[in-house]
Amino acid sequence: MATKDSIKPVNKNFHYINVFLLLSFVEMTTFPVASDHPASFLSQKRKNIIPCGLNLQRKLSSLDIISFDTTESKAHKMLIVDGMIYIPGTTFQMGAQGLSAAVMADAQPIHTVKIDGFYIDKTEVTNRQFAAFVKATKYVTVAERKLPAEDFPALPPEALVAGSLVFTAPANVVSLTDPSLWWRFVEGADWNHPEGPASNIQGKENYPVVHVAYEDAAAYAKWAGKSLPTEAEWELAARADWKENSDDNVHGMNVFQGSFPNNDEALDGFAGTAPVGQFPASEKGLYDMTGNVWEWCRDWYDAAYYQTIAGKIAVNPKGPIASNDPSEPGMKKKVIRGGSFLCSAQFCSRYQIGTRGKAEWKTSSNHVGFRCIKKIDNR
Repeated sequence: MATKDSIKPVNKNFHYINVFLLLSFVEMTTFPVASDHPASFLSQKRKNIIPCGLNLQRKLSSLDIISFDTTESKAHKMLIVDGMIYIPGTTFQMGAQGLSAAVMADAQPIHTVKIDGFYIDKTEVTNRQFAAFVKATKYVTVAERKLPAEDFPALPPEALVAGSLVFTAPANVVSLTDPSLWWRFVEGADWNHPEGPASNIQGKENYPVVHVAYEDAAAYAKWAGKSLPTEAEWELAARADWKENSDDNVHGMNVFQGSFPNNDEALDGFAGTAPVGQFPASEKGLYDMTGNVWEWCRDWYDAAYYQTIAGKIAVNPKGPIASNDPSEPGMKKKVIRGGSFLCSAQFCSRYQIGTRGKAEWKTSSNHVGFRCIKKIDNR
């Protein structure tokens, strides 16, 4: 648990960092940011988008019914290799339907995608695995580096400190239009100190690593001889992962139950992140493809990307060549998928299969992690 001292701003400049990184951090699907909101006049680059939500009674749509290519070698079917599961290549329909217009706006039109087979990690990358990477390479994550002056030209040097974004539940019910009430930039927060400098990961070796920006995740994947999944690869694995069982869907994932953001009743057994593999595996053996932590994908985020590849079969799509989010022009974002422990029925629904998340690629927080894939020809 973060202590009061670990989350208290050291000077007034931390308030402005909080505004830069938090008030522009959440993309509302129900509550739009007002034009006079502090985020409207901030042009700082290091921001993030955290779309999250929950529909506990979510049912499979026709899009979830996919058939795998049976021409591939049967030796690869359901094969487990070094903690990975094989996902056979197939052609499937990608995108979202049956949800609110706001949630589906960037996840339509439904389009046809053909993906080659690949291996994917059974679980999100853990603290233990990431610690091995850091020990071997002496890697320093983005959160462990001082805020770059070029990204924050208005801040004095003493405010350019290392840190990351930490969810901090308010004591009472608060307006859902002001995410600064539950997000704070915490000096000294990083993957090894997830709630601030007074915290550590002892006893949490099997929890998903968090406070990793996109480049941190990509660096780990390269070291491990793997890569981050494309958005299409991630969605295929997630569709293969889903089981149509409404009872499992209620508490078969780590999400937020109760009054968001002040009171997580932890009916699923966990308040905050959970150790990987605590909920039932899919039929293919994957864990936590929904909830726990968001997962980085390789693709740049473009709100209109699906429109550019619709009407044809997109073969192993790699995403757009550049980021494009009309709501925040010029901000570079990558796709994130799967939702997190903060997904709530009170907020939004982008945890659902087929929907898309987006995050500024240099920003880290305590509810974004990743998993890796490995192509069959590199196994």
